Amino acid sequence: MYKPDSVWTWAFVLITFIQAAIVLAFEAYVFAIFEESLTAESGARSATYNETYTRTIPTFLALFIFGLLYQLVLVWDALRMKNTIQVIGLCSYNVGLLIYAGVQIDQIRTATDVLSGTLTNPDIWDDLTPFLTAIPCVIALGLILMTGVAWKLYDEFAWTIYKNISADLKMKRRYLTFQIYIALLKFDFFFFLGFTIQFLVVVVNVTDPEFGLTLAAIPITVAILVMAGFWTRRENKWGMAFIIFLYFCAVAYFIFKLVRMYNGPKVINYIPVRKSLTIFAVITVILIIVTIVNAIVCTQNFDTGLKRYVEHSKLESEDEKAYMTEMPNLSHGPAPSRMMID
Repeated sequence: MYKPDSVWTWAFVLITFIQAAIVLAFEAYVFAIFEESLTAESGARSATYNETYTRTIPTFLALFIFGLLYQLVLVWDALRMKNTIQVIGLCSYNVGLLIYAGVQIDQIRTATDVLSGTLTNPDIWDDLTPFLTAIPCVIALGLILMTGVAWKLYDEFAWTIYKNISADLKMKRRYLTFQIYIALLKFDFFFFLGFTIQFLVVVVNVTDPEFGLTLAAIPITVAILVMAGFWTRRENKWGMAFIIFLYFCAVAYFIFKLVRMYNGPKVINYIPVRKSLTIFAVITVILIIVTIVNAIVCTQNFDTGLKRYVEHSKLESEDEKAYMTEMPNLSHGPAPSRMMID
């Protein structure tokens, strides 16, 4: 079990943990105040137009819980593997959380305005504003601190990278492409699932076939991303071709969802969280397109000798870990296997 072993790795963990704790506490408070203000009248009215507005704050709470906990997992994974690419990606991830926190202010303000006539607390917006404003401020501060520590981690991890990397510059570029691809898959997972979580919370009628189809997309998404990493490591061209085809299907799916949010009979269901869903859908489409390009490049790098570096990316010794941002030095051939002595 990995534990941070330096000042800067501990700093990175603590920054993300404290950020998650504060933001989740504020989100929980906002959710509690909002729920307490709902009346029986608002519940009756919610059977028509206002129903989706009562789900606005639960939607943001659900996403922040998932997003911040997943960020902690990625932080642990990045530090365990000494993956500087993923560390940098986590800073970009925080930018996404910051944008989302800003969007929620406008959407919750709209929800309280629509439901103002049925809320027990007419001053609810004044009560929520300080906490809603503090959330992006906390994330922005966390982003600044994470960026500074990420720079220190880059220097700290540099010795490992240069110690184990191959002298072949072409192979170095191929391995870097592989690492970027694996990192993209991890962030794709968040945006895939983040969009799905929001959609499932917003959809009112659980008997709607679209609800079941969206729910089924979760295990399918996980399976696709796992197989994408597996076939890349195994250099399976047919498997990669199938995965790339599924990526294009995913692009079509999210474009379909975007169109559906602005056209058709169910537009009213999306209005309370349409901005956040749109942001997630657009970012996801962009990420998928980047992932497709990277997947194609990775496929072109098959059968060029990269596979042995990927297969020997870990050493048995705890003191000699070859991390995911490193390429093991196999210039003298694969490392000999250990001799077991009974």
